[in-house]
Amino acid sequence: MPIKVGDRLPNATFRVMTPDGPAPKTTDEIFKGKKVVLFAVPGAFTPTCHNNHLPGFVKNAAAIKAKGVDTIAVTGVNDVFVMSAWQKAACPDGSVEFLADGSADFAKALGLTADLTARGLGLRSARYAMLVQDGVVKALNVEDAPGKAEVSGADNLMKTL
Repeated sequence: MPIKVGDRLPNATFRVMTPDGPAPKTTDEIFKGKKVVLFAVPGAFTPTCHNNHLPGFVKNAAAIKAKGVDTIAVTGVNDVFVMSAWQKAACPDGSVEFLADGSADFAKALGLTADLTARGLGLRSARYAMLVQDGVVKALNVEDAPGKAEVSGADNLMKTL
């Protein structure tokens, strides 16, 4: 059963890149006591993710944070090195935090996976955007197909802030 509005996020550990190399970062560290916009992509650098989904959050980061959001983060089923390279290429100002879910543990725990094996991508995260307040889902917008970034886009999510 997929996560829904009103549910608490499951405990999980992401990988993030630090000046000292890859490091773990838990859901408590990211969400506890904070208002967070989290969006997920099937894969870094893929056309819809790189050209349509991520840019809206980068472009609107200041406006989103002006509405009381502490953190904007993206997660994807990629390793920490790919997510770090993607951040450097697409969001060098650091306005969006990049969280690697390399084994899809978080995506599986949410019940929001996409089997893209037929496209050579394996098990990935579904594309979604959510507003999380102190670890509880307050809004959740899930796309019905991995190649779309409409209901999960920044413009749409901003309507709920």
